[in-house]
Amino acid sequence: MRVPATAAAPAWGAVPASRDAGGSRERIRAARSRVPRRTVVLDDDPTGSQSVHGLQVVTRLEAAEYRSAMADDADGSFVLTNSRSLPRTAAETLTAAVADDLFAIAHDRGVRLELVSRSDSTLRGHVIAEVRALDEARRRALGSGYDAVLLAPAFLEAGRVTAGDVHWARVGGEFLPVGETEFARDASFGYAASDLREFVAERSGGEIAASDVGSIGLADIREGGPERVAQVLQGTRGSQFVVVNALDYADLETVVLGALTAEEHGLRLLYRTGPSFVRALLGQEPLPPLTTAQIWPAAKAGGHGLIVVGSHVGQTGRQLAALARRGGLAEVELDVPELLGLDDAGAAGLVRRTADQVTNLLSGSDVVLYTSRALVAGDSGAESLAISRRVSAAVSAVVSESLAARPAWVLAKGGITSHDVALHGLSIRRAEVVGQFFPGMVSLFRPVAADPRVLGRPYVVFAGNVGDDSALAEVVTTLRGGR
Repeated sequence: MRVPATAAAPAWGAVPASRDAGGSRERIRAARSRVPRRTVVLDDDPTGSQSVHGLQVVTRLEAAEYRSAMADDADGSFVLTNSRSLPRTAAETLTAAVADDLFAIAHDRGVRLELVSRSDSTLRGHVIAEVRALDEARRRALGSGYDAVLLAPAFLEAGRVTAGDVHWARVGGEFLPVGETEFARDASFGYAASDLREFVAERSGGEIAASDVGSIGLADIREGGPERVAQVLQGTRGSQFVVVNALDYADLETVVLGALTAEEHGLRLLYRTGPSFVRALLGQEPLPPLTTAQIWPAAKAGGHGLIVVGSHVGQTGRQLAALARRGGLAEVELDVPELLGLDDAGAAGLVRRTADQVTNLLSGSDVVLYTSRALVAGDSGAESLAISRRVSAAVSAVVSESLAARPAWVLAKGGITSHDVALHGLSIRRAEVVGQFFPGMVSLFRPVAADPRVLGRPYVVFAGNVGDDSALAEVVTTLRGGR
């Protein structure tokens, strides 16, 4: 996807013409093939695979599962850490433990481990803590850390781009500095800065100065090309953050070519990115949106589907309303205030009653299970995350008990929700990313190691903050086989 030129002028002004000369992806694949490597994306929720296909995702954080995924013919895989749901210290500890295992497996296989720390394209997450955990893991494994950390949060398909070092999000057809959007007011990861250099300084608590953050500008990319990108990177040391500006895939692919050149000259690079950079880094070709025939390559499974909605952002609320207007659904609400007021035994009873409702309704129609729509937040970011984890655990328990009804497909809306439903609700250990329902958005997972009742059946991971108002309804229509 390329951001329309008409949209650029009012938001960030004139920029150099795009450098898309063709052949970039072939050059990336050729350069990558010169060094045996495995790219592993540590994804802080399950939505980072929205721009790629044919890769395995691991949900069970065990070395045996990483080893199985890394043995696949594909040169990349995802490990879903779900660290965005954790407090900072726990996220840091978990990230370090996963990375330690990955470096050991890469050593045993005799390949270079290329790590990507994938997080939210609207900047929510443990950016500083997770980067430092990965740097320290590399020091333990190889004796030295990273020279530079490329910060590339662009999610082009969803309208998240970077220009003039400012990160922008398309909201209602208009590009806004991301610090002015609802995402910046997140209860757990709120922030003020839209300039990514200032954002790094803000999230570091002032430990990193904005002036110490580097930048690869659009002029560097579009006028200087890979050579200029490599030159900028050669001047970095000490895990310096470097902002990557990008308005289209040609920009990201130029940066990747420059990064590969810099690596050939000895530079050690780590990536903190949104979804789009991963596709560019691997040199993957884009796929058209999935068709019903691809979703159901044999015959559509019997039974009805289960839609699970945990996200509370405004987009999800509008999409849920549009889905309800399409009809053909039974609705079940999990009352969050009631859940939070119960002890463990009471909560288990509420889960059991809710699961019975879902199971009974699945015999006659598709079912949407949603958490009550009024967001319940804590007095701090940590308390809000704890509430989210308790709610998500209850939702996942409902899904697990509802498998008795053998849903034909499952769709989960929201990052933490999608992860917990996959891991705890469906017992998915590994799955393959088949493709997306829209260009670069909304992935279909096909479980390859999971509860036998869901093996091979479609599992749709739908981020809370992507798609227009009709997107959820369109995905459900496709899953139903067009009816």
